[in-house]
Amino acid sequence: MSFTDQEKKNIALAKEYMGIAYSPGKASAKAVAHVCAPGNKFIAPGTFPDAHTLEEYAEGHAEIMASVDDLKIISYDLEYAKGNQVTLRYTAAGTHSGKPHNGIPPSGKRAQWTAAALFEVDEDKGVLTKFVKDWDKHTMWKGLGWTDAPEMK
Repeated sequence: MSFTDQEKKNIALAKEYMGIAYSPGKASAKAVAHVCAPGNKFIAPGTFPDAHTLEEYAEGHAEIMASVDDLKIISYDLEYAKGNQVTLRYTAAGTHSGKPHNGIPPSGKRAQWTAAALFEVDEDKGVLTKFVKDWDKHTMWKGLGWTDAPEMK
């Protein structure tokens, strides 16, 4: 697939954000702020209902990674850009070897799952304005033994 130079920059920007947001011990609102537009929007009501900005998602994801402390993106299965829109389909994995999650002690169980991240870029400023996440949360939680957690009932 062929992308313009600007589309390649947009993909790189989205992957920079993902690289920070998926780095255990590094993910935070402060760490991603330089790639986030003021007033940006994060949309994933079924998986992160309290996160409404890209910075809030990074904070929420950091909480998950405190429990799954080896969480990482294994591969980007699809990278696509058209204009200022970027889509990343990826596979991630991790082990519940960190902190307890909703009262569930570390199980040592490992899970692998898929997700998609759709971004919108302000190309003039080189920042992300929107992130829509679609995530196979149930597969992750089932694999980690978290399906008895209150939010899964």
